[in-house]
Amino acid sequence: MADALGVVPEEVVALLEELVRIPSHTGLERQEERVVEALEAFLAARDLPTRRVEAAPGRPNLLCEVRGAHAGRHLLLCGHTDTVPLNEGDPGDGFSARIVEGRMFGRGTADMKGGLAAMAGAMAALKRTGVLEKGTVTLAAVVDEEMQSLGAESLVQSNLGADGAIVGEPTSNVLCLGHKGLEWLEIEFAGRAAHGGTPEAGLSAISAAARFVRLIETEYVPKLKERSHALLGPATINIGTVHGGDQPSTVAAACRLTADRRLLPGESYASICQELDRFLARIEEQMPGLRTRIRRVPGGMSTLEHFALITEPEHPLSKAVIAAAHEVTGAPGRTGVFPAWTDGALLANFGGIPSVVLGPGDLSLAHSPHESVELDQVVQAARIYTAAGRIFCGQR
Repeated sequence: MADALGVVPEEVVALLEELVRIPSHTGLERQEERVVEALEAFLAARDLPTRRVEAAPGRPNLLCEVRGAHAGRHLLLCGHTDTVPLNEGDPGDGFSARIVEGRMFGRGTADMKGGLAAMAGAMAALKRTGVLEKGTVTLAAVVDEEMQSLGAESLVQSNLGADGAIVGEPTSNVLCLGHKGLEWLEIEFAGRAAHGGTPEAGLSAISAAARFVRLIETEYVPKLKERSHALLGPATINIGTVHGGDQPSTVAAACRLTADRRLLPGESYASICQELDRFLARIEEQMPGLRTRIRRVPGGMSTLEHFALITEPEHPLSKAVIAAAHEVTGAPGRTGVFPAWTDGALLANFGGIPSVVLGPGDLSLAHSPHESVELDQVVQAARIYTAAGRIFCGQR
C-alpha cells in the first residue's frame, strides 16, 4: 500500500531483493545487463517507459523520465548498476539478499543497489501520484562506476541537460555536499641489476623507492595537511602497493609503487605529477643512472579526470534536498562530505550538473563480506528522492 508520498515500501524491498540476487560485478560478460532488465520490468509494470543507451557493447545505461505538465527544473537521480566482486577467500553473504531483523545482506545492498531500488521506487511514486506538476525527474542507472565510470562518461557526453543531480551512494541518508577528487598513480623506478654479493655494482630500484616513500611521509604529507579545504579537509596520499626485485641475491633493477591521491578543488593530475616529480628529481640526482616515471594506474578511469566535487549549501539543489529530508524524517537536515569518490564529480565538472550525494546504507559496510543495508533506510531514501523531485522541480 502506498504511503502519503506514493512510495510502496513492499515494492521497493522486493526490487532490491531481485537486484541483489543478480551478480553484476567486474569480470562478468555483459556485466550489468540483467540488472537493467530487472529495472526495465519494474518500471514498465508501472507505466514508466525506459530507453537503453549502450556505454560499451553489452553494457547499457538505462534512462527513465517522469514529466510534469508545466515547465520547471530538471532533477537527475543517478545510481550505478555494477558492484565489486565477492571478497576473495570470504564470499560472506554472496548474492543471498537474506533479511534478518530488518536488514538485507548481500553484495550491492549498500553500494549501491539499495540506492538504485529507492530511486526506482521514487520514480514509481511520482508517476503514481502525479504530484510532479512542474519539471522533469530522470532516473539514470549507469554502468561501470566501480572501474572506469564508462556509464557516467557516456551520460555526460550525451549532453543530457539537468539542473541538479542526486547520486545515491551510501551516506545513511545524510546529504553530502561534496567529496575529494581521486587519482590512482603508478610510480616506477628503473635501476641496474647486479649480483647480491657485489651490490655496489648495481643501482637498487627498491632503495630508490624507499627514499621516495620517506620523502612522501616526512615532507609531502605535512604540506598536504596544511593545504586544507574548509569543507573537504586536507588533501591526502596513500602508498597502497609495492612490487620490486627478482630474488634475494639480485640487486633490484625495477620497483613499482601505486598510490591513492585525494584531490582538493583546483588540483589536477598535472599539478600533482608536477609536485611528485620534484621528489623524484631529487632522488635521481642522488642516484645517478636512476630513471623514474609517474603515470595513472591503467584501468582506473576512462577519459575524464576524477576531480573533486563541491556544491554549496545555499544552492537550490542542496536546499531542496535538505527540505525533503526534513519533510520525510521530521528532523533538521544534516549535511556532510562523502569520504569516497562518486560519478557526481563527472556530472558536475564535465556535464555542468550541480550534484550532491545521498543514499541508504553505511559506506563502511560496502565491499565487505557481510555487506548489508537497513530496509527502513532504503524506503526512507525513496521518500526523500520523491519529495526532493517535487520540491526542486517545482521551484523556478
